[in-house]
Amino acid sequence: MTEQAAPLREKKILLGVSGGIAAYKAADLASRLTGGGAAVQTILTAAARELIGVKTFEAVTGGAVFTDLWSGPESFRIGHIQLADWADAIVVAPATADVLAKTACGLCDDLLSTTLCVCWEKPILLAPAMNTKMWTNPATQANLRVLQERNLRLVGPATGRLACGSEGPGRMAEPADILAALAELLS
Repeated sequence: MTEQAAPLREKKILLGVSGGIAAYKAADLASRLTGGGAAVQTILTAAARELIGVKTFEAVTGGAVFTDLWSGPESFRIGHIQLADWADAIVVAPATADVLAKTACGLCDDLLSTTLCVCWEKPILLAPAMNTKMWTNPATQANLRVLQERNLRLVGPATGRLACGSEGPGRMAEPADILAALAELLS
């Protein structure tokens, strides 16, 4: 185990994956988290499931994957509260403009946004990923200011080639950078 991964050993990490094309990097992040000794449970939004599968995260984490408020063997136990209570920290990667806006406004219309609303007292790390025009939109920037005022942490985005073929800020931070930011947040 690397020195960087040491703060993650035996931590319980709730990984939220939203519907950006960078969702494929979240599988690598999940694998690195478990490789560093963390227990990982994953929430995939409906949009994320269009890009990457539940089985991928089950395989790399050995943990549960949750997809909506009303499914699972114990959904009657108010799963989003159980997930919030279980987690030592929450990472959302990629954090799309939609997730950032929902979190800033306290909008709870899916499992991820509802869980983030419950987790506000826990360490939360957001790894934004979106098109440059979305990233620089004044509404997105206002939402980011609100989130930072509430002590949610950001890692990235990086500047580079985006899925649409353009260049600019909006690339999700690399998994190694997200791990480093999470280790710092938890130390």
